[in-house]
Amino acid sequence: MSEQPTSWSVEEQERIIQNIMAALEQVIDPELGIDIVNLGLVYGVDLFEGGHCVINMTLTTMGCPLADVITEEVMNALKPISKIETSEVKLVWYPAWDTSKMSRYARIALGIRQ
Repeated sequence: MSEQPTSWSVEEQERIIQNIMAALEQVIDPELGIDIVNLGLVYGVDLFEGGHCVINMTLTTMGCPLADVITEEVMNALKPISKIETSEVKLVWYPAWDTSKMSRYARIALGIRQ
């Protein structure tokens, strides 16, 4: 697939990315019970011509046994978003995830003090 930057306006891209992030907040890490956005697992969202979306994300540990479950939930969360025709999840391991990437909400919910 030839991945070209979209021809959407900056405002429209921002709106779509906000919708994507809101949808990803509904994807809960099954082990921690916190959504993947507040856990800081989503590193980036790329939009391409034709409505292709790539989610760059990581997991709390390499070799996470629930990687397939989380990836499938991410794909399902993106389905209802208008303008997104196809999507993929790219798991990345750099930078390595640590608790500093978590939101204040997630740290409080998990009792982590930093």
